[in-house]
Amino acid sequence: MRIGYDAKRAFHNKTGLGNYSRSLIDGMCRFYSENHYFLFNSKPSVLYKAEGLHVQEVLPSKGLAKKFSSLWRTFTLNSLAHQYNLDIYHGLSHELPFGSKKGKTKWVLTVHDLIFIRYPHYFKPIDRSIYTYKIKKACRKADKIVAISEQTKRDLMEFLGIAAQKIEVVYQSCHPQFSQTVDEEEKRAVQKKYQLPTTYLLQVGTIETRKNLLLTIRALDRIPTNIHLVVIGKETAYLQLIQHEIAKRNLQKRVLLLHSVPFDDLPAIYQMAHIFIYPSRFEGFGIPIIEALHSGIPVIAARGSCLEEAGGPNSRYVDPDDVEGMGSAINDINTNNVLRSTMIKEGNEYVQRFNPKNLAEDLFNLYKSI
Repeated sequence: MRIGYDAKRAFHNKTGLGNYSRSLIDGMCRFYSENHYFLFNSKPSVLYKAEGLHVQEVLPSKGLAKKFSSLWRTFTLNSLAHQYNLDIYHGLSHELPFGSKKGKTKWVLTVHDLIFIRYPHYFKPIDRSIYTYKIKKACRKADKIVAISEQTKRDLMEFLGIAAQKIEVVYQSCHPQFSQTVDEEEKRAVQKKYQLPTTYLLQVGTIETRKNLLLTIRALDRIPTNIHLVVIGKETAYLQLIQHEIAKRNLQKRVLLLHSVPFDDLPAIYQMAHIFIYPSRFEGFGIPIIEALHSGIPVIAARGSCLEEAGGPNSRYVDPDDVEGMGSAINDINTNNVLRSTMIKEGNEYVQRFNPKNLAEDLFNLYKSI
């Protein structure tokens, strides 16, 4: 097959949608190398280079297209899919190019979440309107929609009225580096570089209201003082509230906030953590949970969205407003070595369902079906 991807996020986003795009493209190129892959990229980047026998990056070639690359992505790619004789064009981040269908190309759309519809107060009105317009248009055009969780599939049916048979759930994977054991020398170097405490909880994700870091901060009062908290994430205005709460509770020596951690250091930080915490109020899936399970650490997450799908039955879940419940969950794992060992073992077995080979096979079967 000749398969095209909207690869903007793969080439330009370091986290989130970028990780999803890179993982998906790399998996397909690795396990189905007989296909021809065309990666449509709106402007040059040094962040990513796909490897494979038949992989071609496609960039705007003319002056105006280069200057207005976002318009090239939105309006020109529809014609390019026909010109490149694509069997499949897959929009990896909620969008498909505008324009009517041409030729034999089938259109696939990945939808990660509908948070901007479910929780509109997290978004500016103009952004919410643009996102809603684009996703409705893309869903109408798509021959098949990939939802990254059962939760997202339910949301597509509830909020946009999409028929169940048009939606296929294909989960996400994470970078294979998280399942590779980091040697002790490298761990010591990373520990020294960031001055990591001996025993720490780890929370990873943008420091914003929805990620609910405030719950973890407030739970620190309920656990032993030798347990610290390490937070890795991009800062937003929500950070001011977090810093105020840390100061109010006199927790400055127990909380370490890191905002710019290179990817190569993350596996070591994960693997040295005592427990991984992910109390987000709502997610499309929750890749950091997958990273944590691969890293061999227990997970505590918030219930109420799709995090149970990512963490499996042997992770622990608390209400996103339950400070006492979060503290109790941490203490249970901290004091019960049998529970901790069971969570690690069962978590490692559960996370194998998200390995890149299985997910590439699911996606390839979807492509063949249309």
